[in-house]
Amino acid sequence: MHVKAPDRTAAERPPSRPDRRTRPLRATAPRWWRSRKVKGLGYAAPTAVFVAVFFVLPLLLVGQMSLSDWPLLSGDRGVNAPENYTDVTESTLFWPAVRFTLLYTVIVTVVLLGLALLLALLVQESRPGAGFFRTVYFLPSALGLASASLLFWGLYSPTTGPLSRVLEELGLVDDPVSFLGTPTSALLSTVFLIVWKFAGFYMLILLVGLQRIPHEVYEAARMDGASRGQIFRSITLPLLRPSLALTLLLCVTGSLLAFDQFFILTKGGPDNSTVTVVQLIYREAFQRLNLGTAAALSIIVLAVLLLLNVLQFRGLRHADES
Repeated sequence: MHVKAPDRTAAERPPSRPDRRTRPLRATAPRWWRSRKVKGLGYAAPTAVFVAVFFVLPLLLVGQMSLSDWPLLSGDRGVNAPENYTDVTESTLFWPAVRFTLLYTVIVTVVLLGLALLLALLVQESRPGAGFFRTVYFLPSALGLASASLLFWGLYSPTTGPLSRVLEELGLVDDPVSFLGTPTSALLSTVFLIVWKFAGFYMLILLVGLQRIPHEVYEAARMDGASRGQIFRSITLPLLRPSLALTLLLCVTGSLLAFDQFFILTKGGPDNSTVTVVQLIYREAFQRLNLGTAAALSIIVLAVLLLLNVLQFRGLRHADES
């Protein structure tokens, strides 16, 4: 006769095995993946591969080119280490290009950062219309630099451009104006293009820095009787130093590497008066077909940029510590 076994109580029953679908990830993951170091390396690996392929390897290739006789159409012909660098400095366009690039950098940096800070201060407060003007100031930065240069090339044209025609209609000039016809006018016209293009972008960076300053600091200064000038010098500028350092770094680096605007607007003219260092690299590589000299000049520019960035970061660190 079959006898039914008595039911076991909950305490006597063996523990049920958890469903594999409901197990936590830590229990099913391999032991080696549980290490935070391994996870960090796994997450950083795609970026490291990207940097190695698109930055480190090309940089090593440029370094090899700078030490070799490397025509564009023939390839590596052997070591030509000192001659590439001496040929760069002995070029008739090298020192004029360096002087012009430095002059352009100083003018653009002063004008652009001053205007960007002024625009950021104007739209800092949340008042009616502030959002509209922020958008209007920022819109030119959404346009590509090459497209903006082509746009201004059409505006500056003395025959078909509207600017010269408007000045004639207003009676300010008698003849069509050649905005790119002289070295000074070409430089100032290009500076105007860059300021129009990037003022809104740098304004946005400075605006973020201004909005991070607590309003309580301004209220305490006003209660102590500080004027607007004193508040700007003693509170706004010191607390805005990180944003100013970032904009200064971007502006100086971008100005030293200027190429598109001069290549489209002036093509280095008139009389090679607006040739920048990057244009000189382009001429050596694709007009004189000498990649070795162009690579040597590129290494020199890279070294100067690294030195300037190190000096700027060191100066910012000393200012923060003081």
